[in-house]
Amino acid sequence: MMRYNISKNTFSCIILLVIKGVFGDDGLKSVSVMEGDSVTLHTDVTEIQTEDQILWLFGPQETRIAHIYNQIIGMFDSNKTFGDRLQLDRQTGSLTIRNIQITNSGLYKLQILSKTTTYKRFNVTVCAHLHTPKITRDCPQKLSEPQRSDPKCVLQCSLMNVTHCGNLTLSWYKGNSLLSSISVSDLNSSLSLPLEVEYLENNIYSCVVSNSFTNLTKHLNIADSCQPCSDSSSTNHRRFFAVFIPAVLLAVLACVMCILYRKHRRTGQKGDRFDASQHVVETVRMEKEEVLYTETTFCKKVPKKKPTRTEETIYASVV
Repeated sequence: MMRYNISKNTFSCIILLVIKGVFGDDGLKSVSVMEGDSVTLHTDVTEIQTEDQILWLFGPQETRIAHIYNQIIGMFDSNKTFGDRLQLDRQTGSLTIRNIQITNSGLYKLQILSKTTTYKRFNVTVCAHLHTPKITRDCPQKLSEPQRSDPKCVLQCSLMNVTHCGNLTLSWYKGNSLLSSISVSDLNSSLSLPLEVEYLENNIYSCVVSNSFTNLTKHLNIADSCQPCSDSSSTNHRRFFAVFIPAVLLAVLACVMCILYRKHRRTGQKGDRFDASQHVVETVRMEKEEVLYTETTFCKKVPKKKPTRTEETIYASVV
C-alpha cells in the first residue's frame, strides 16, 4: 500500500477546487460607478425557473437584501441601507441599485439555488465626483519679488483632498498638445502637476483632470496666475492690518456714538427739569395775583346812645 504525504496548503487547494467544481464560482468581478448613477449586477441567467431561488447578500456579514422565490420578490434589510433604491428583475434576477451612494461600496454576493448552487461576487466601488482643478503659482519660500533676469514662473495644477477610485489622470496641455501628465489609482489625498511658463507668453495652456467617467478642464490665464510672489511675513502683516484697522475704526465709531448719545440724553433731562421749575414758579405767581390781603382799622368806641324808636346806621372807615 502506497502512502502519499500531502501538505496542508495542497489539501486546502484541492478542497477549493472540488467546491468550485460542485457549486460553481465565477470569481470576483470588479465594478466601478459614479456616485448618484445607477448600476446593474447581472446574474447571466436567461430566465428564472419557478423552483429557482435568487438570493442577494451585501457586505462582509453577508446581510440579505433581496431575493426571488416562486416568482415572488422579497426585500430584507434593504430599507435600512438602500431605502427604495433596489430593484430586482423578475425574469433574470439581476439587481439594480439606483442613485448609488459612497456608503454602498462593498462586496455583493449572488446565490442561485437550482439543481446546482451557483455563486457570483461583485466588488462595487462608488467613485466620488471630480472637481475642477486649481492653478496656483509655486512661489519660493524666500523670494519676495520676481527676478526680471528669469522671465519664467512655475505653476501648479492641483486637486486637493481627493477621494477617488479607479484611474485618475492629471495633465497639462499646450493647445491640443499634451505636455505632461500623471496617473494614479484609488487616490485618497492630494495630487499636483507643475508647469513652467514665461510671463509674456501668448500660448494657450489648460489643465485637465479625467477618469473613466468624465473629464474637467481648467484654462490658464498667465497674466492672472503669474502674479509677483510676496514674502510670507509681509503677507501676514498685510492680513493683520487688513483685519486690525477696520476693527479699530469700528471701535472708535462706537465710542463716538456712545458719547453723543449720553450727551443728548443729559441735555434732554436738564430741559425737562427746567420746564417743571418754571411751571411751579408761574403757578405760585398766579396764585399770589389772585389772592389780595387788606388791613382792618377799627375806630374808637362810639358812645352808647339810648335806643330810640328810629333806626340809625353807624359807619366806620375801613382801610
